[in-house]
Amino acid sequence: MSATQRLQQHPLVVQAQNKAGYYVNQLDKELTKYPVLNNFEQRTQIPKVYTVLGGLFLVVILHTFNALAAPISNLVGWGLPAYLSFKAIESPSPHDDIQWLTYWVVFGFFNFLESFALRLVLYYVPWYFAFKSAFIVWLQLPGVRGAQITYLNVLKPVLANISSQSRVVAPATTNAEPSHE
Repeated sequence: MSATQRLQQHPLVVQAQNKAGYYVNQLDKELTKYPVLNNFEQRTQIPKVYTVLGGLFLVVILHTFNALAAPISNLVGWGLPAYLSFKAIESPSPHDDIQWLTYWVVFGFFNFLESFALRLVLYYVPWYFAFKSAFIVWLQLPGVRGAQITYLNVLKPVLANISSQSRVVAPATTNAEPSHE
């Protein structure tokens, strides 16, 4: 038996292959929910799991070795959410409307803050756009509800505080109105 065959039959390698196969099957089940990926798989005969994993790998490579990291990060934050927002507007269910409206509020607020501090952040945080893209994907995933978590725990308290401060009315004076004699 060759060294390659012994390595392929090693219990750790077999266990890793089984675990990877399990996760690929789980991902395939999740991706079946998206008709666009199913149609792409039928037309190209490329499994949708490989398409998605290849796309993710491409994004990672482009973030790592490319000066286009910022535009790619913004595309990740805009492309699919724009399409899914369009689909949500056209659907009768209000649940997807809430998901995407909340996403756009959080995404817009995040981009607003980023516009003030981007140079400072880029100086201190290596691979910033890779982290930003991962954060944006987390915001988008309906299963984890990242946008809603961020809205409820960060934005809502801040906006409520700003709103309550803007409603403060100057105290009424106790002086009687001056007479106009």
